[in-house]
Amino acid sequence: MSEYDPQALQAKWQPRWEEMDPFRASDDPADPRERRYLLDMFPYPSGDLHMGHAEAWAFGDIIARYWQQRGYNVLHPAGWDSFGLPAENAAIKRNAHPAEWTYANIETQVNSFKRYAISFDWSRRLHTSDPEYYKWTQWLFLRFFERGLAYRKGGLVNWCPNDQTVLANEQVVQGRCERCGAEVVRRELTQWYFKITDYAQRLLDDMDQLEDGWPDRVLAMQRNWIGRSEGADVRFVIEGREEPVTVYTTRPDTLFGATFFVVAPDAALADEIVSPEQRQAFEDYRAEVAKLSDIERLSTEKEKTGVFLGRYAINPVNGERMPVWAADYVLSDYGHGAIMAVPAHDQRDLDFARRFGLPVKVVVHTGLADPGETGIATPGEGQLVNSGPLDGLTKTEAIRKIIEVLSADGLGRGTVNFRLRDWLLSRQRFWGTPIPIIHCADCGEVPVPDEQLPVELPDLRGEALAPKGVSPLAAATDWVEVECPKCGGAARRDTDTMDTFVDSSWYFLRYCSPRYEDGPFDVEAVRRWSPVDQYVGGVEHAVLHLLYSRFFTKVLHDMGMLDFTEPFLRLLNQGQVINGGKAMSKSLGNGVDLGQQLEAYGVDAVRLTMAFAGPPEEDIDWADVSPAASQKFLARAFRVFNDVTSAPGVSFDTGDLELRRVTHRTVDEVTRLIDSRRFNVAVARLMELTSAARKAIDAGPGPADPAVREAAEALAIMLSLVAPYTTEEGWERLGRTGSVAQAGWPVADPALLVQESVTCVVQVAGKVRDRLEVSPDISDADLEALALASDKVVPLLNGTPKKVIVRAPKLVNIVP
Repeated sequence: MSEYDPQALQAKWQPRWEEMDPFRASDDPADPRERRYLLDMFPYPSGDLHMGHAEAWAFGDIIARYWQQRGYNVLHPAGWDSFGLPAENAAIKRNAHPAEWTYANIETQVNSFKRYAISFDWSRRLHTSDPEYYKWTQWLFLRFFERGLAYRKGGLVNWCPNDQTVLANEQVVQGRCERCGAEVVRRELTQWYFKITDYAQRLLDDMDQLEDGWPDRVLAMQRNWIGRSEGADVRFVIEGREEPVTVYTTRPDTLFGATFFVVAPDAALADEIVSPEQRQAFEDYRAEVAKLSDIERLSTEKEKTGVFLGRYAINPVNGERMPVWAADYVLSDYGHGAIMAVPAHDQRDLDFARRFGLPVKVVVHTGLADPGETGIATPGEGQLVNSGPLDGLTKTEAIRKIIEVLSADGLGRGTVNFRLRDWLLSRQRFWGTPIPIIHCADCGEVPVPDEQLPVELPDLRGEALAPKGVSPLAAATDWVEVECPKCGGAARRDTDTMDTFVDSSWYFLRYCSPRYEDGPFDVEAVRRWSPVDQYVGGVEHAVLHLLYSRFFTKVLHDMGMLDFTEPFLRLLNQGQVINGGKAMSKSLGNGVDLGQQLEAYGVDAVRLTMAFAGPPEEDIDWADVSPAASQKFLARAFRVFNDVTSAPGVSFDTGDLELRRVTHRTVDEVTRLIDSRRFNVAVARLMELTSAARKAIDAGPGPADPAVREAAEALAIMLSLVAPYTTEEGWERLGRTGSVAQAGWPVADPALLVQESVTCVVQVAGKVRDRLEVSPDISDADLEALALASDKVVPLLNGTPKKVIVRAPKLVNIVP
């Protein structure tokens, strides 16, 4: 091969790597190398790899290969999040079983990953839809159940009418299903939940461990989603109801300004307390509200609606009667499903009060106009007025005082509230992990005994899987009807399956011992490898997978199975690959086919383009990059490797000193750039080293100089992070044995990093007039004097210049 041929290199080296297996992690406890765990977010086998995959795995692979070159024992595993709706929908369409579509797509992706030269340890491959995996998902569910963290309850849930299944709150984006985009509705159903709210405070507190390793925006998104607030639970008596109603408020200091009481129309409380005279109006209103999404209900632009329930609540601090309304701007799952309305200081309450002629009472003096007249609620900062014992106090003082008063009188207490709600995990579809619970009329909810795990899915296919509003498993009579493990009587299996996020909430632990048979993972193996040192994946999972994985980790820590409380020490979120400023889509016709790009330019050129396009977290616009230019650069590097004529093992000490300095400065810079994840700048430095080596070959000391070999070998090792095929071939052409991936990272010689002189550019009136070789440590004053004394500068000056700008040691700009 005399010319650079990407496809020929791929055909040559892929089978050789299969034989070498250069990326297998060592489980030998005696291995002295420090362990590092690099993990890419689980792929879903929906088809072949696309441009987004090419970007995400290119970044993760750079880090994994770099760590291996640095001498670490690196775990970089591969697996598939292989349960889920796309496979089930495909099976219905093809009259097949979901496993057929799933595992065929997995094999396609395996071949593509190998072609793309990702440094996976293939010996640890796993799939969440394998019974030997989901057996342990079921085992973990039962441990959660035993600890009271898995429970079943009825209530309003998010329902996707398209996918015919419930959704967790985190899976509803702007009122729509995050997977298919259908508008979500609310339904009354009995479902399984994980009690993630028990860990809300720990999920917040433990973010301190992640401050230096996770992107700020992800931490902010999780904090906002958990939504901790401090306030008070206040007890209101409802006339005609024996038990008081508790309302949570973050502003108990404004209690004296509460003039009416609002209940969510879909809350059980509203149905309970509505007066007979208002029953029909209320039921008509509730039916209308049921058609709205939560996003529509909370919209500030929507006109306020509601219905009087014919009841009054008693304000606990002043005894005033407050009319009780049902209104759609209050949600049943916020706090206790009811609020005290303080219209002077809350815009939503004020809009409602003005719509229905309800009183507005100012209790915080801010110096602004009366909200009852302006229609603009005043902010809550200021001095309390019209509030009895709170008058004259600041907000903070008043909150403390009113909580003391309420507590002393048994009318309330200070409390903490969270926006986070328990994780709804059951799904009404087939292709997922069966919930290992048996329902017995006498014994209730009975766990499937551990020795009977896994509860495997029956063989359903085609139309039998079609969504019906209940799980297709319900119709599998032979599978559903079983004996109760407790009493031996007739019983039925639970027919829902688990949300696929349950499967992916612990998979990173299974990778440490994927063939372990005595538990979900070998505890000692996990201690050796975990937590994950670097996680790579999309920011779209900030409040889904990442939050759930953190929850699972804390529960397993409390069970004594883990000795850490956070699963991922560092997180890298890659941007999207877009085209022409827009996300790629079939409807826009702007998609870029990864396979076509690989055929046209080669794997290495595509990988290099991804790395060189910009910082990893920013989007890559494929219309603005050039894989063709990347291919040309790789051909130049290939020629450098090919042209070296000195023998392997030659001493570099006698080589060209200037080229050696360039090489060692590049090694030093690239090392620091990879450590800081600035891959694009690292690639730029490698391009500069390639140019320096080429110049030395063509116009300098020549291809036999030891410094040229040193530059070429360093280039091959560092460039192997992004261009493995080109550099593997180059390493062989340089006469080296073994894989370049295991060559070991070059070390910069500190003596060669010292610059004896720096070229300073001297500009006069914006034009370069001279270049001076100066000491790197030269002062601004000395550099200015040298520039003004230059033979090329003096004739251009008419006496003393107006201005001299000095940026020692590299620039002097003279304004004559």
